[in-house]
Amino acid sequence: MNPSDDKVLKTKLLQLECHFTWALTKENVDLSDLQSRLEDQIELDLGKKVGAARSYGFLGYVRYLQGFLDDAFANLLKSEELTREHGEDCERFLIVTYGNLAWLHYYQGSYSQCKSFLEKLVGIKEKFPTGSPTVLHPEVYGEKGWTFLKFAYKYYEKAKECFKRALELEPDDSESNAGYAIALYRTEIKPPRLKDSLTVKQLRRALEKNPEDAVLMVLLGLRLALFKQHNESEKLVDEAFEMDPSNPHVIRYVGKYFRHGGSVDRSIALFKRAAERTNNSAFLHHQLALCYKMKKTDLFRIGGARGKGPEIRQLIRQCIYHLELATTLKSNFIIAMAELALHYGESKDFARAEDMFQKTFNVAKEKHEKLQSVHLYYGEFQQYRIKSETLAVKHYKECLTLGQGTGEGKRSASSLKKLAERRLEGDPRDGEAFGILGFVHKAKGETRQALECYEKALQFDFNNDEYLSALCDLRLSLQ
Repeated sequence: MNPSDDKVLKTKLLQLECHFTWALTKENVDLSDLQSRLEDQIELDLGKKVGAARSYGFLGYVRYLQGFLDDAFANLLKSEELTREHGEDCERFLIVTYGNLAWLHYYQGSYSQCKSFLEKLVGIKEKFPTGSPTVLHPEVYGEKGWTFLKFAYKYYEKAKECFKRALELEPDDSESNAGYAIALYRTEIKPPRLKDSLTVKQLRRALEKNPEDAVLMVLLGLRLALFKQHNESEKLVDEAFEMDPSNPHVIRYVGKYFRHGGSVDRSIALFKRAAERTNNSAFLHHQLALCYKMKKTDLFRIGGARGKGPEIRQLIRQCIYHLELATTLKSNFIIAMAELALHYGESKDFARAEDMFQKTFNVAKEKHEKLQSVHLYYGEFQQYRIKSETLAVKHYKECLTLGQGTGEGKRSASSLKKLAERRLEGDPRDGEAFGILGFVHKAKGETRQALECYEKALQFDFNNDEYLSALCDLRLSLQ
């Protein structure tokens, strides 16, 4: 193909709506973990034929990214086969699959086949016009939303917008209502009042459209529990588990519910049961580690750790075992990596802990994800294991700078405040301690308290440029 014809063909391909044009880069995901999750979805028949067709299509793109073109074609053709079982309206569901096949044929050098799929897409769009070139078919918005939701954390907001657009076109579509509810569940920062929660409202609406969807039911139960609606939440969780007790997604969320409620042993039993069906789930091993961590914390809280050394060491080993599995199954699982580093520190393997933390920082910075959490965990590691208050303060400050309203930001602010107040009890003339308090107040927008603390800090450390600069900024903000 000559360069000008290739350019024309490539331009047409770039205008398609499919996995190849949705900026799904392999740098943003662990492809082996994604492949396993999609294969589990297919094998366990989660989502029935619609979900299986979608999973095969997505798996085709994943196999392409992994360099297996024959597997990619096989999965896409299986997706087409299942989609055709929709009946007369199946063509609208084939838009994404045909786009993927056009791209695969292009990369294989089968240009006539590529053009054939482009012509099929033109025919579908003429048969089912959307009324505007900027408006997609609701089926495309839906598949795009599910893809973003499955791909990686940083795509969740995009998923939410896709489902929202799909519902603008078809407000009563059950799939899009479910997708929008799950996207909101994963992205919404808990509002102070139940009535302000879009997630709760959408989960209720999605359940009206999908009354037998046990996953939606248990998600609603989990979210209601955050608002202390314990009677309704427990009823929903029990009903979900009774409705679909073999679904590993239901089991894992029910297990999470029990862990949050303090029923750790019951939670462990459920997670182990789910792992029997999906043992390659990084999520399940992370949840098991969190359960053993909670059991360890409970031992410290109830009567102290005296005489419980062997039991505590065993729980630490169990945490490490499951966290190592989780991070092996999903190599960029940032939170699990940070937890693993903390537990290496707790077992006094400081060199291994430091190495894991540095790897975790590298992944978090590269992916622009969870960096605030890593700073918090590293601050705790420095404070409680290495006994370096200087580095602890540095990383708590970094954490707080990345957002004071998050859970991590609040924990960092609390740690800084306690650390500074403890130092002032020992030395009321500790300028650095006043500087730390000033930093916390400034981050929280408490200008007058911050001014007062920085002024006191400068009384005892009058040449400190950081305190002088902060004081100038605060005074200017009051003018």
